[in-house]
Amino acid sequence: MLTLGARARIYVAADAIDLRKGFDTLAAATRAIIREDPLSGHWFVFVNRRRNRLKVLVWEPSGYLMLYKRLERGRFHLPTAPRLGARHVEIEATELGLMMEGIDLRGARHRPRWTPQKDLASTRAV
Repeated sequence: MLTLGARARIYVAADAIDLRKGFDTLAAATRAIIREDPLSGHWFVFVNRRRNRLKVLVWEPSGYLMLYKRLERGRFHLPTAPRLGARHVEIEATELGLMMEGIDLRGARHRPRWTPQKDLASTRAV
């Protein structure tokens, strides 16, 4: 069963890569481009030059898993531009799902996230 763990992160390489590459070459690209350990359990996303194909490389306890998606129409777009000097972006699982459907998220606005206040939780327990 393919699941995204609570601590797993999703990294998308900003530059195009030759998607004829297999598991080991994409793992090497993960180290070189994204500068992360491909055995970490994080998800590493790569797109081709035409941006109509996408591969995801994931390490599971039993070995590598690769997902491959081809859009029949349209192109994949990064939800955000990489920071100056960065060669990848980090995205959320919902953004990856929308990106894989070919939805362009560049103009989307993110609402502020709710975060619990530690002081408030301790006073309610009393």
